[in-house]
Amino acid sequence: MGILKQGAAAAAIGLIAASSTPSAWAEFPEKPITLVVPFSAGGPSDKIARDLAEALRKPLAQTVIVDNTAGAGGTIGAARVARAAPDGYTLLVHHIGISTAPALYKKLPYKTLEDFEYLGLINEAPSTLIGKPGLAAQHFADLRQWISANEGKVNIANAGVGSASHLCGLVLQASLQSKMTFVPYKGTAPAMTDLMGGQVDLMCEQATNAVPQIEARKVKLYGVTSKQRTTLPALAQAPTLEEVGLAGFEMTVWHGVYAPKGTPAPVLAKLNAAIRVALKDPELIQREEALGVRVVTDARLEPAEHKKYVESEMRRWAKIIKDSGETAD
Repeated sequence: MGILKQGAAAAAIGLIAASSTPSAWAEFPEKPITLVVPFSAGGPSDKIARDLAEALRKPLAQTVIVDNTAGAGGTIGAARVARAAPDGYTLLVHHIGISTAPALYKKLPYKTLEDFEYLGLINEAPSTLIGKPGLAAQHFADLRQWISANEGKVNIANAGVGSASHLCGLVLQASLQSKMTFVPYKGTAPAMTDLMGGQVDLMCEQATNAVPQIEARKVKLYGVTSKQRTTLPALAQAPTLEEVGLAGFEMTVWHGVYAPKGTPAPVLAKLNAAIRVALKDPELIQREEALGVRVVTDARLEPAEHKKYVESEMRRWAKIIKDSGETAD
């Protein structure tokens, strides 16, 4: 009986070893893959994830589903992926917030640099500084004077603590050295609705979501947050905030793809290769450019460089968030 047990144990060990070899994952993926978006449907990150999902179907020869798991500044969805089976079938599409959460939250249900496999950065987009239609300020210089004269009374909306619009607002406040009142909403849509209705004064929002409202003249545009001007027609005439006097101002919203820690190397390699193919898809590029988003083509597509970049962003945001005194819990 002991010999039989030993034989069964040896067989089990052999099976486990075999399952971790490259050949065991040769047919990956054999079922649909889920992209978890840690934000609400209809927002900028959701749009980007759905475009990516569509472009990934061909290189992966498999259905790719987008699943929104919103809440707590993206940390709930991120935690879900960190706890998921490390088999490549549950992935995370997260923005800049993955690098700011460690400074915003005293306790995170995951470790940013330890609980994920990094699959590559996929895009970057500038944000826009926009105001309610009734603001008297026509240009940024007028707006700056108005903010200074109304210190502490100016309301700036955001899509929730830890959202890209919240982070951009923190950088703006630090650059202006003028205190503003932050008004968090449960998502981009209600924040934008109140801005257009005049219930709040300002918003710092991704070009992805702001362009339609700018084109419809439902909000006022004061500048873009990237280092260079954007070529997007609706924003082509907008100055960068650095140009109009905020030295060193830069805030781009980037997105990356992540897998649970321990996902087999052959699976990670297949996923990274598929992402590279997807980012060259002309239809994806066209859709992204129409939203003011630039597809990443540099070294940050490499998993190691992606992780290195997130580490550098964590250091940068830790100081900005500490200086602001903002916390999420």
